[in-house]
Amino acid sequence: MALPVAFFAVFFAWPVVSIVDRGLRPDGAWRFGRIGETLSRPDILDVLGFTVWQALASTALTLLVALPGAYVFARFDFPGKGVLRAVVTVPFVLPTVLVGTAFLALVGRNGLTDELWGLRLDTSVWAILLAHVFFNYAVVVRTVGGLWSQLDPRQEEAARVLGASRWTAWRTVTLPALVPAVSAAALMVFLFTFTSFGVVQILGGDAYSTLEAEIYRQTARLLDLPTAAVLTLVQFAAVGAILAVHAWTVRRRESALRLVSPERTARRPRGFGQWALLGGVLVSVALLILLPLGVLVERSFAGPDGYGLRYYRALGSLDESGTFLVPPLEAIGNSLRYAVVATAIAVLIGGLAAAALTRRAGRLVRGFDALLMLPLGVSAVTVGFGFLITLDEPPFDLRSSWILVPLAQALVGVPFVVRTMLPVLRAVDERLREAAAVLGASPWRAWREVDLPLVRRALLIAAGFAFAVSLGEFGATVFIARPDSPTLPVAVARLLGRPGELNYGQAMALSTILMVVCAVSLLLLERLRTDRTSGEF
Repeated sequence: MALPVAFFAVFFAWPVVSIVDRGLRPDGAWRFGRIGETLSRPDILDVLGFTVWQALASTALTLLVALPGAYVFARFDFPGKGVLRAVVTVPFVLPTVLVGTAFLALVGRNGLTDELWGLRLDTSVWAILLAHVFFNYAVVVRTVGGLWSQLDPRQEEAARVLGASRWTAWRTVTLPALVPAVSAAALMVFLFTFTSFGVVQILGGDAYSTLEAEIYRQTARLLDLPTAAVLTLVQFAAVGAILAVHAWTVRRRESALRLVSPERTARRPRGFGQWALLGGVLVSVALLILLPLGVLVERSFAGPDGYGLRYYRALGSLDESGTFLVPPLEAIGNSLRYAVVATAIAVLIGGLAAAALTRRAGRLVRGFDALLMLPLGVSAVTVGFGFLITLDEPPFDLRSSWILVPLAQALVGVPFVVRTMLPVLRAVDERLREAAAVLGASPWRAWREVDLPLVRRALLIAAGFAFAVSLGEFGATVFIARPDSPTLPVAVARLLGRPGELNYGQAMALSTILMVVCAVSLLLLERLRTDRTSGEF
């Protein structure tokens, strides 16, 4: 536990506490009255109200659209199912900046709806809600569909035999078993939309602002640290409560259920109704997921003189606006280098943390487990700005160092590594380690010979998730990325913030490149998940 605790203390707790300290104790005395003053301001109340409202609306709309898809993936067997499952998961690993860019290409200035019907939605809340559905569709399909596919259908069939109608059997047998999974999915969607930043920044503009976007505005534009500190505390408390409820629903979901292999529950659709449902889900996936990505790709090739590689070629040169100190194309190499280093850090810290959680118990370890999830509950903007004001003196004078970006990205990747590796490590039979020790193996050799072969695939999957998350991190990176070393999400945001057709086209081209890199990472993950070898466990 020593190295993970030290890592989180220096690169998470210290920057966040420093921001709150500077905001609420500017002259050495605590001024808790600022909390009441800030929360009573009408503009802040509007931000809080919109943050909660859009999160609730996004969650409800996501469940409405994605639950039929969860049923189709759980109960139907059809050609291309595996590929389609990977396709609907692609948006979840995409950076939120890219999600906003995709919908900007669809419903924004010079977008598809603007050209066809003169309709722009980028200044309306509907664009934000649809982008959130696009981003979180896979959360519902994976969480609810994963459990649904393992529920024994014979229980519902038995109710039908006893005289229940199809609706009554589903409502009294299947729905109660699914409620914990639906609740967990809803809470996760609410969490992701409650802390939304990149989507709101691009699609909301100055008209709409969430807590995360307002923290960025107060720190980066207004330098109002007291207000930013209060909003950080509010967001931290709210997300902490959400995570606590989520943990409770997960425990509920882990109660005893009669589960079977998914291969035994999926079958070909029967009858007009089931084929119509499958068709409706395919159409919704095409319109909601494939269309925005397809329009983004199309816009990256569509120039004033027809289709071509003009915008891609322009990425290799500097423009006269001074937006970049280096050609935008260099952002690709920067992102890949940062992501590789961040992945190595996340795997090291997360792997050690998962091992500690596996081998020990007690309140101290449970508290350590909660600590690992805190980066998901604190504004990445706060962490990034905290880096700037804390890591500027020896022995941690890193503000001018390139390593600052991978460290911030690794903070977000560690929770994914822990949650991926922990279940597999806990499944390793302790007697195997004891037998290795009895035979004279050192702890290091026992881990290498016993644990590593069993957790190798989980380790690779964890590294893949950490890489994808690091590649798309934006909230903290936008503060600490050096002007001469921008990442892909930062470069896309800078280009979208500049007027002109060339900047817009280059943003589409960079976003397409980023999407391809993320999609390839996801497909490799899917292959690791499904490429099972006999006798591994």
